[in-house]
Amino acid sequence: MKEKFTEISKENEKSFDRELINNKIVGVFQKSKNFGFVVPDDKKINTDIYISKKNSKKIKNNQKVIAQIIKYPKGNKNAEGVIIEVLGNVNQAGIDMLSLVKEYDLPYEFPEPVINEAKSIKQEIAKKDIPNRLDLRKKEIFTIDGEDAKDLDDAVAVEKLKNGNYLLNVSIADVSYYVKENSKLDKEALLRGTSIYMLDRVIPMLPQELSNGICSLNQKTDRFAITVLMEINKDGFVVSSDIQKSIINVTRRMSYKEVQAILNEANGECKEELYTKKEKEKLLQECSKYVKHFKRMEELANILKNRRNIAGSLNLDIPESKIILDENGIAIDVKKYDMYFSNEIIEQFMLTANETVAEKFYWLEAPFIYRVHEVPDLDKIKDLNTFLWNLGYKIKVSRGYGSSKSLFRCFK
Repeated sequence: MKEKFTEISKENEKSFDRELINNKIVGVFQKSKNFGFVVPDDKKINTDIYISKKNSKKIKNNQKVIAQIIKYPKGNKNAEGVIIEVLGNVNQAGIDMLSLVKEYDLPYEFPEPVINEAKSIKQEIAKKDIPNRLDLRKKEIFTIDGEDAKDLDDAVAVEKLKNGNYLLNVSIADVSYYVKENSKLDKEALLRGTSIYMLDRVIPMLPQELSNGICSLNQKTDRFAITVLMEINKDGFVVSSDIQKSIINVTRRMSYKEVQAILNEANGECKEELYTKKEKEKLLQECSKYVKHFKRMEELANILKNRRNIAGSLNLDIPESKIILDENGIAIDVKKYDMYFSNEIIEQFMLTANETVAEKFYWLEAPFIYRVHEVPDLDKIKDLNTFLWNLGYKIKVSRGYGSSKSLFRCFK
């Protein structure tokens, strides 16, 4: 079994050190007569971890474990470690995801003080603050998400104004009302930075009491929100806008699939049926009074998309995969993730809201975080053109660089 241990160079010693998190390694335990070893999950670590017989008595073959390094590799000697946690059998459902959580030291659990602070927040809105907010509770407004979404953090509504323009309202949950600056929740959220979506679970940025509770825009429930109100003309330009603290009450929770089925029926499009006849009849009956609203959304989304196309927006229609799990968490199938124009509706509305907010802060000259895409590198454009030439395409370069508009025109 000694041949299992790989001789590593000085460079590999440095690489080994860089890949460790808190001197811990996640891997599969293998047992021999006189000792054991852990084969790291991370392929960048190209040496097994020696585990003495004394430290591996109760560990079984093919168990996923966490090894704590007690001696680093040197010369032709492997690293030595001790088992500090057994995660489960390598073939056990969910162990693969748990291994990733442990390997990258993801913050799977919240510290107790953070949980206690979250639990202290009431799950009903404070009535005393309602008069200080724009009251949109009587307006039709919808959340549109995937069918398996749990935290609903944005809602949309579209009205047609007398002057022919559209009024687009995009509301997001007002998390800042509950997460105060320098609170335990705020500091924990700052450390996490974002929610992490894994195959069969979510590691949220905020505890469930907020992410799935008072900060989730649930149907038929009063919620505090921040709403961006945008008046948009027939050419897709925002002619006026405002950002308000609001209170909303979501009319109905919708899925992309539901909205698309309603639009297909309204447009008389004979596409692949998304629901059985009985399911569709039930959906259309329940949502009959909202059809005009969804049609307005479709109309405005097409206008906004057309404006972006004219401006040179690239439509990267890249298929996504969805892994299907059984009730035990075992992967049983891989399917193409269904994308509809209803997905495009939300994408166009969110892009417009993001641009509006960014522009507002720009003119206010207020500190703000922007995500920008640099101008394409000229040398890379030239290399790409060499490849595209054989396919009959060419990206035009003017004034020393290739614009997004030239890329759009090339592949149109």
